[in-house]
Amino acid sequence: MTRRFPRPRRVVVKVGSASLRGPDGVDRAFLDELVAQLARCADAGSQPVLVSSGAVAAGLGGLGLARRPPDLPSLQAAASVGQGKLLHAYADALAPHGRAVGQVLLTPSDVTDRTRYLNARNTVERLLRYGAVPVVNENDTVATDELRFGDNDRLAALVASMLGAELLLLLSDVDGVLVSQPEVGAAPQVVPQLDDPGEAARYDFGGSSDVGTGGMTSKIEAARIAWFSSCHTVLARARRPQVIDEVVAGAEVGTWFPPSPSRPESRKLWIAFAQQPHGVIEVDPGAVEALLRRGTSLLAAGGVAVHGTFAAGDPVDVAGPDGQIVARGLSAYDRATLERLRGHRQAEVADSLAIDDPPEVIHRDQLIVLAAPGQPR
Repeated sequence: MTRRFPRPRRVVVKVGSASLRGPDGVDRAFLDELVAQLARCADAGSQPVLVSSGAVAAGLGGLGLARRPPDLPSLQAAASVGQGKLLHAYADALAPHGRAVGQVLLTPSDVTDRTRYLNARNTVERLLRYGAVPVVNENDTVATDELRFGDNDRLAALVASMLGAELLLLLSDVDGVLVSQPEVGAAPQVVPQLDDPGEAARYDFGGSSDVGTGGMTSKIEAARIAWFSSCHTVLARARRPQVIDEVVAGAEVGTWFPPSPSRPESRKLWIAFAQQPHGVIEVDPGAVEALLRRGTSLLAAGGVAVHGTFAAGDPVDVAGPDGQIVARGLSAYDRATLERLRGHRQAEVADSLAIDDPPEVIHRDQLIVLAAPGQPR
């Protein structure tokens, strides 16, 4: 058998709500088979981490809801009911395989703050050391601005980046990226390999459901994040028999996205992709040169204009004079303060704020440079 890649040391598997949904909330037969494959994966030496959607879907029946509700409080209520049911199902299914389940619930703030980011990573690493299977999901019940990172495809790619995984397996209700919309009764033609994740957009014939949030667009974005993380990505049908066994073994299943040979530091990928930017800081050519060539922090002196509404600590894009995004990072100032400080040197900023050592607008440790829009380097 021709192998696409060597057997991974660590693999992140994402399964969607549409695949998990059964008549009573969770399809236990499917879940049991999924877990059996994860156990075999671990027994063979590849540490599995499961990013599982399905909490909202699992809680719908208990609340008497037929489909995913549109409002945030109802989504949070469904997640609150369903999260316990889902984790209990995973624990029951893994017990016969002699492995424990460890739940890890994340929010964007858990991973943009360095201390909390390291704590999250250390927790998952320790679970894997003990032979447990981490089950990761968005902490839906306490989200305030949005229920999700964007979707669990994105979250899975970020978890793969955080853990240095060699493989991200996106299990969905489609066989992969399809060449065209198949006719009724015809076998779908799958694109076997895409070296550029962006190329998948022209084939967008993927599925979606009324219980999940993902689609082909979110999977392309996840593959792009994994690409920059030097992580292989495979998109395949969740209900294909032995799909995890085959993909982890390197078999030609689904659509394969080979990785980039180099990657930025993991936490900077979280800064770039974990949250949507809340604003844009326009900077002058000198600031662009300093960011791109010298790896400096962004200072107020380089600021030309400020757009959007953001608070201190929010992610913002940095754009050059031509409007191209050159970086993304966490702003040390809110929009109103930065509007007042832009264009001023550090000494003037210190006088304006009446402090001796004012912070940079975006410190280089909180910033990732973008070679082109959306392409971190």
